[in-house]
Amino acid sequence: MNPDTEILRRLPKVLLHEHLDGGLRPATVIELARDCGYAGLPVTDPSELGAWFHRGANKGSLPEYLEGFVHTCAVMQTRAALERVAFEFIEDMQEDGVVYAECRFAPCFHLEKGLTPEAVVQAVLDGFRRGEAAYGVRWGLIICGMRHRTDSLEWAELAIAFRDRGVVGFDLAGEEAGYPPKKHAEAFQEIQRANFYSTLHAGEAFGVASIWQALQVCGAHRLGHATRLTDDMHIVDGRIVHLGTLAQYILDRRIPLEMCLSSNVHTGAVRTMADHPFKLYFDRGFRVTINTDDRLMSDTTMTKEFAIAVSQFGLGLGDLEKVTINAMKSAFIHFDERLRLIYDVIKPGYEAVDG
Repeated sequence: MNPDTEILRRLPKVLLHEHLDGGLRPATVIELARDCGYAGLPVTDPSELGAWFHRGANKGSLPEYLEGFVHTCAVMQTRAALERVAFEFIEDMQEDGVVYAECRFAPCFHLEKGLTPEAVVQAVLDGFRRGEAAYGVRWGLIICGMRHRTDSLEWAELAIAFRDRGVVGFDLAGEEAGYPPKKHAEAFQEIQRANFYSTLHAGEAFGVASIWQALQVCGAHRLGHATRLTDDMHIVDGRIVHLGTLAQYILDRRIPLEMCLSSNVHTGAVRTMADHPFKLYFDRGFRVTINTDDRLMSDTTMTKEFAIAVSQFGLGLGDLEKVTINAMKSAFIHFDERLRLIYDVIKPGYEAVDG
């Protein structure tokens, strides 16, 4: 069965890798800019602004992809704005069939108008809770440190402080080249000492060394993107015939890979969708997941990403269910809650569609 768009939208989905400041609605960006007096937007028509963000992101360059965040962060500087964006994120998840979502952001980018880091995080949590009350979507917040800064320990400590209030993990984000994970080892050691969870952008714009450091120096529980893990594989005629020691370790240890199909093309992590290693990894048994990364920048949804997996890589409903369960198993919420969502929500949802 080749599922159509409506079937794909109805499927229960799990999203592990999405940036809060990369998923705003264009109309919300415009309204928030007006409310706070921000005059830097290139256009003020929602459809034109959405197209502008997507054109800017679709240049095959991670640094250029990240330029659009200047505008979204500029309008997310008040409690009300942060709470609204978080609430709308949950609303959008419900519309997209997502039953559990982990969303990440860097509080350091939201302090320009005097909010404390604690107030920034609390505003986002308040928006998520209000969204869950209205729509029933479960969620977790991941706090990011930034590669190009020297204060990642501060943000790791903040993540730990909010661990019982909705923050489920810590991440290191930003441009990879020139900013290796090992420079942030102290932050990840603090995470490990607290028995907390971490994911780490690695192998998106830099190669095997970045992935190795993410795992062996920083102890990451998941990897964001990891498209360059192919550098540690021998591939012949579209099939993996040998794994290097790092790739074999990731396969054996079932380390989840947060793959973002559209975004990986837009940032230049892969040249074209046909070059994406997702199907290679999936066929070899890696614990791959499908994610959106930045819905505004990549003009995408989980439904669209599923459609790419179907049309480009030939996945069927059973495969999509496997990927979804992979993601749910890899979530940073408690084991009992993961099981409940798998057996009470995800599996019945797929059975209803497939039946």
